[in-house]
Amino acid sequence: MKEILRFAPIYQDRVWGGRVLESAFGRTLPADRPIGESWEMVDRPEAQSVVTAGALKGQTLRQVIEQHAAAVMGPKWPKEKPFPMLVKWLDCRERLSLQVHPPAKLAAELKGEPKTENWYIAHSTADAHLLVGLKKGVTKKQFEEAMANNTLETCIHHFRVAAGDSILVHSGQVHAIDAGNLILEIQQNSDTTYRVYDWGRVGLDGKPRQLHIEQSLKSIDWTDFEPAPVRGAPTSGVIADCDLFTISRVVLGAGERYTVAANEQPRILSVVSGKVRAGGEAASGTRTPFGQALGPGENALLPYAGGFTFTAETTSILLVTENFAG
Repeated sequence: MKEILRFAPIYQDRVWGGRVLESAFGRTLPADRPIGESWEMVDRPEAQSVVTAGALKGQTLRQVIEQHAAAVMGPKWPKEKPFPMLVKWLDCRERLSLQVHPPAKLAAELKGEPKTENWYIAHSTADAHLLVGLKKGVTKKQFEEAMANNTLETCIHHFRVAAGDSILVHSGQVHAIDAGNLILEIQQNSDTTYRVYDWGRVGLDGKPRQLHIEQSLKSIDWTDFEPAPVRGAPTSGVIADCDLFTISRVVLGAGERYTVAANEQPRILSVVSGKVRAGGEAASGTRTPFGQALGPGENALLPYAGGFTFTAETTSILLVTENFAG
């Protein structure tokens, strides 16, 4: 397994979604629908990424791992174990609900899955914000009182963001994404979300969306005050590091290269901006040009067994996710 794996996006209707994936990345979206999420890489019972090119074209990510676990994930990876990450683009035309994901110690009790995620801002409007964590000193009692009188926003930490900023959002951290953000979300493989508050909005069916008050109040970390984002900078470096994954930003000038060696670990390569061309490594160790180009918005899985070189055709920003295979 010495070729990069690229997958067909799975588009999700969301009441807060829009059509920015068309203008930002030149994609063709399902017509006349608010597309809030594009699931780029997923291995779940309800959603499976499908390979779009190469020797494994047409296979699901689950089939790929079942048949090539050692080559894709490494020699110790059980073939029945799901791919541990979920990669999404989020087009937030409107503000998302205020929500929380259950922490690992409570997830089973609440019949959910923990979810730690990282948000990288690819584009934003001039006044776009994120809401993450509590304002300093807010107590559970104050939070519940604010819920009752519809002033909950006053309890949540707000901050303005711009392209290049990012933040790691842990399970148990209350959060929402404000309108005007296009975000690459790289997360733990989970789809459990508890809505705390939805700003009085109705869903696509015209009815108020379900809230999960009891589960949310049990899940929120009441000691989490005013977390700080990682601000964008035109330099390479680690932007997120936790026990589930590490994400690095790689900035390349035209003609510069990024190389990963074979038989180290699987990685996820995400092109935030620019364009890179992929090459591989022959058995002799010499580099062989494959000629696959990855443009803005594309995500690829780099298997454990493959060695690759990516050459920037223009100034490019990549995110490289690693340390997720245990």
